[in-house]
Amino acid sequence: MNEKLDVDALIRRLTEDLPASLRAFRTDLESHAGRVLRDATRRLDLVSREEFDAQARVLARSRELIAELEARVAELERGRDA
Repeated sequence: MNEKLDVDALIRRLTEDLPASLRAFRTDLESHAGRVLRDATRRLDLVSREEFDAQARVLARSRELIAELEARVAELERGRDA
């Protein structure tokens, strides 16, 4: 799962430069911080980049169809008024 890999990489980056006095707690800190971050990201209702891009394409196509329908309606209204 990409979320886990990203969280794990972030935790490693945050803990790799810990002072020597805190290195003994690194494993516990990595475990706890990872759990907290994963829980927080689940509650944020995030979507993957792929899902976002797919929805953006659907929206763009929907806008194209609406524009086409608006043009057809305007043409029909002009024909009715003539």
